[in-house]
Amino acid sequence: MTESLSGRLFPLLDTLGRDPAALDALKARPEVATMLQARAARREACAQNLVCTAQAMVWTAQETEALARTLADAAQASASTADDGAAAQARREIEGINTVVRTYGLGQPAGYAQIDGAGMVDPQEIQSRLQAAVWLAQTPRGNSAQGLDPSADFALALLDGSDRTDAIGFEPLTGGLNAPAMKRAKSLDWKRWRYSAMIVTGVGPEVEGMALSPFGKYHLRLAANRFASGDAPFIIVTGGRAHPRATPFTEAVEMRKALMTRYGVPADAILIEPYARHTTTNLRNATRLLMTMGAPLEKNTLIVCNPGQSAAISSPQFVQRNLTELGYEPGKVGQRLSPTELEFSPSPLSARVDPRDPLDP
Repeated sequence: MTESLSGRLFPLLDTLGRDPAALDALKARPEVATMLQARAARREACAQNLVCTAQAMVWTAQETEALARTLADAAQASASTADDGAAAQARREIEGINTVVRTYGLGQPAGYAQIDGAGMVDPQEIQSRLQAAVWLAQTPRGNSAQGLDPSADFALALLDGSDRTDAIGFEPLTGGLNAPAMKRAKSLDWKRWRYSAMIVTGVGPEVEGMALSPFGKYHLRLAANRFASGDAPFIIVTGGRAHPRATPFTEAVEMRKALMTRYGVPADAILIEPYARHTTTNLRNATRLLMTMGAPLEKNTLIVCNPGQSAAISSPQFVQRNLTELGYEPGKVGQRLSPTELEFSPSPLSARVDPRDPLDP
């Protein structure tokens, strides 16, 4: 589990950990060696103080830049496949580590406090999770970045200790419930269709034990009616295990089930995107699915949702929200065809891995 989560959230650090020669070369750089020694001394000074140790795991801006600048060198850059280079990817991954440590280790409020973070946890339980994370970060794990710094494994242990390993719950997305649609996509003539897919955004319930919200059921009626027009070959239902906090239901799975049982939509016409927790990542992750299935990104998609959410997606504020939360726009929102439908042109920038929101990579 830890290996899968590491590769999913921290692919650059994970790749370095699997290449001992590259890791040794990185650590031998004077600026990196000095920085790592300072971090180790900071942790050692904490002795048995667990909160101090968690704070010491957080990377400073100067430490992050020292690592990022070194990784930008040609000799190190091969570890990254990011379109904006190893330095930018390193900054995202380090910021991701910091976000996890601050949220799940130090109890700082999450960006979306109602659904993210550990929630109300007994102080004794917090200490237990911190202690377990410290021990796990010190326990050798082969092919990992532990040889560089223990902070990534510390962050992974905090997620595991809070049972927040959603990010690897449905891998590979090409299989499982998505297998029929993925198989169909391989032989599809995309030119036959007006849209490459219909994207049905999530709107999770706030009632414990409820699988689908009333708004979610409305979204499905809209999607089934629009699918019957034959404009799109696939429906992408997107929504993770988010509302309410710690729900056992994955919204996309429940939406798929309802589309099939209530409306007779065939399995090979539905794709689940089971990781997104916010509207921004609904669109980002749906775009990633389109890329995985080989859909032409120059062809528009159609977003189907309730009038309030549709208006929000088409607003200038949503553009800024994407830039703030993701660092880019996952695509361009186009014409609003009706109060419940708007066109969306996906962007390949959505392929960037950003572990700052570690539950919907």
